[in-house]
Amino acid sequence: MSLSDCTIGPAVAVADMTESRKFYGEQVKLREKESYGDEMTVYECGGDSNLTVYLSPDHAGKASHTQAGWSVSDLEAEMDDLEGRGVRFERYDGTDGPETDDRGILNAEGLRVAWFRDPEGNTFSLNEAT
Repeated sequence: MSLSDCTIGPAVAVADMTESRKFYGEQVKLREKESYGDEMTVYECGGDSNLTVYLSPDHAGKASHTQAGWSVSDLEAEMDDLEGRGVRFERYDGTDGPETDDRGILNAEGLRVAWFRDPEGNTFSLNEAT
């Protein structure tokens, strides 16, 4: 067996598990798969994928890159849904990330992307193939 045959899932550090559970469970609407008290929560995503959120105050929100991205079929509908629950999308002017439009969408050949952050500052994306 090779790691190429195994599933993989991102893990992000947070400083406040209570706030992160509100964000990922109520605002992003991920289903909790497993919970390990105040130390870690695993959320189900599509297929066999998961997002693990773990308590690590010293590392929370320190990564400046996108931690993970969801592939979606209708970017604007997903954005509308998340914005309706208080999720804010990032807007970039091209100096600190790719340039996005007024809504926060990068329109590239074959791909549209929008980014948002969790309360700790971890960045995630929604990706739509065009």
